[in-house]
Amino acid sequence: MTGVPASAAGGTSSANGAPASASSGTASGGAPSGAMSGNVSGTVSPGEAPVGAVPAGDVSPGGVETGLPDGPRPARGAKVVAAAVNQASVWNIANFLTMLRLLLVPGFVALMLADGGYDPAMRSFAWAAFAIAMITDLFDGHLARTYDLVTDFGKIADPIADKAIMGAALICLSSLGDLPWWVTVVILGRELGITLLRFLVIRYGVIPASRGGKLKTLTQGVAVGMYVLALTGWLATLRFWVMAAAVVLTVLTGLDYVRQAIVLRRQGIAERMAASEETEA
Repeated sequence: MTGVPASAAGGTSSANGAPASASSGTASGGAPSGAMSGNVSGTVSPGEAPVGAVPAGDVSPGGVETGLPDGPRPARGAKVVAAAVNQASVWNIANFLTMLRLLLVPGFVALMLADGGYDPAMRSFAWAAFAIAMITDLFDGHLARTYDLVTDFGKIADPIADKAIMGAALICLSSLGDLPWWVTVVILGRELGITLLRFLVIRYGVIPASRGGKLKTLTQGVAVGMYVLALTGWLATLRFWVMAAAVVLTVLTGLDYVRQAIVLRRQGIAERMAASEETEA
C-alpha cells in the first residue's frame, strides 16, 4: 500500500491538492478544454473549406460568381444583356430626329420640282421641309451629347442626313436655273472632300468642329433657304450676297480643315515613332 487515497486517481492529488476538474478538463498537452474547443471551431485543417464560405465557381443569388481570387466576376449572360441594352439605346430622340431629316429629303425634292419648280406655294412648302431639316440638325447633336445618346448609328447617319438635304437643295436649285452650277460644285465638293479627309486621318485623331465651320453651316442654311423661296426685289439681291458669304466661308473653312488634318497626321506619326523607339530601347 502506498498510502495514497483511492480518490486521487479520479479527483485530487495528495501532493498538490489540485482538483479533479483540472485533470478532466486538461488535454494531454496541458491545454484547457475550452481553448481546445475554440481551436477546433476557429481553424481549418489543410484541404477543408471554412464554414459558410462559397466554393469557387458558385454563383450567388445576385448572379455574380464569388469565391474567386480575382474578386467578383459577371455571371454568364451578363455581356449579352449589356449588349442588348446598348442595342436598344439606338432608339432615342436624337436618332429619331436624324431619321426624320433623312425622310424629309424625298419630300423636299418632290415639292421643289412640283409643277415645274416654279409654283410659289409648292416652293413655300419645300422651304418648310428644308427649315425643319436644318432645325433638327441643330438639336439632334446637342441632345446626343447632353444626354449621352451618342451611338454608332448616329455617328454615321447624322453627317449623311446633313449632306443629303443640303445636296438635294443645291442640285434642285441648279437644275431649275436658280443657282449657278459652280456654286453647287464648290459647296458639295468641299463637304464630301472634308468628310473623306476625316476618315483618312481618324487613325491619328479627330478633327473637331470649329466655330468657322458652324458659322459656315448656318450661313449655307440661310442662303439656300432664301433661294428655295420665290423671292423678288431687294430680298433676291440680299440672298445673292448671303450665298456669296456662304461660298467664301465654305472655301476658307475647307482649307482650315486641310491644315488641321496635316498637323494631326504629323503629330500622330511623330508619336508613333517615339513610342516605337521607347519600345525598342
